[in-house]
Amino acid sequence: MSMTGQDRTKLSDAAEHLMHQWGAYEMSFTWMGTTKALSKDQKGEMAQTFDAAPDWLSGSKRIIDTQDLAWKRLTVAKKIIKEFWEANSLPWPKDGVRLVKREGWGEVQDKLRDLRNELKFAASALNDELPRLIDRAQTRLGSTFSRSDYPAGVCDLFDCDWEPVNVDPPEYLAAEHPGLYEEHSRRIAQRFDEAARMAEEAFLLEFSKAAQKLQEKLTGINDGQPKRLRESNVENLREFFDKFRRLNLHSSEELDNAVALAEAALNLGGHALTRDDLRDSSDIRQHVATKLSAALATVDGLLVNQPRRNINRRK
Repeated sequence: MSMTGQDRTKLSDAAEHLMHQWGAYEMSFTWMGTTKALSKDQKGEMAQTFDAAPDWLSGSKRIIDTQDLAWKRLTVAKKIIKEFWEANSLPWPKDGVRLVKREGWGEVQDKLRDLRNELKFAASALNDELPRLIDRAQTRLGSTFSRSDYPAGVCDLFDCDWEPVNVDPPEYLAAEHPGLYEEHSRRIAQRFDEAARMAEEAFLLEFSKAAQKLQEKLTGINDGQPKRLRESNVENLREFFDKFRRLNLHSSEELDNAVALAEAALNLGGHALTRDDLRDSSDIRQHVATKLSAALATVDGLLVNQPRRNINRRK
């Protein structure tokens, strides 16, 4: 089924909305490496062990125990930043760049600063533990250990930054090279069209994943009993509803209706259903599962008809 004229109009309106009310930002992380290449002499020793030519071998060593709690605190802090960033922005057709609502950028940036402070705090804690981690590495690495692989401190080796990205054509082109300016403007408009499609696709996939997981829990039978239902199965879908309300571009009426159907099912009679409600009542489980199935049927059709590529949501 091809895209209808109404669908194209909605997508065009969404792209126009992105162009005028959203800003592009690029996020980057500074991160300490956890491996080092083996030295020439060490590769020579390895070649002798395996009776191989040294120039045909390559190897590296781990210099930090990435399972240590001090390191894991850093990776958790990074994960939280990335999750917050993705929950408050929409994709752009360039890796590392995302779109944020201009009217809400101040609040997003304030939260990012708080999360960056948490990251820096975790880096400071790792710095305090560095002597212990180096001693452990020396024990584990044996003759491949080298103190020169380690910095004096690691506080400055971990950071997170974000900066605006100009996606508009250079203004000087309008006067000096109007033809080139028009060409750049068309390309940028196409990118915003692509960004609108990417946002719709991202919503489809995220909703499909969360709704399908809950629906499977509600309808699956294991030894005559419903599958184990976790609070997260319900909360993940509610978190999507919140994100959808904040960032939705209304590029697809069918998607809007599918999400509204699922949200209404989880707010039966004005009551926000909990895991216990779903677990304890077979009638409520059946009602919600039926509504989710209907919503997922719509979403499946939309995923198949995505113009960018055919997507298997269950992959």
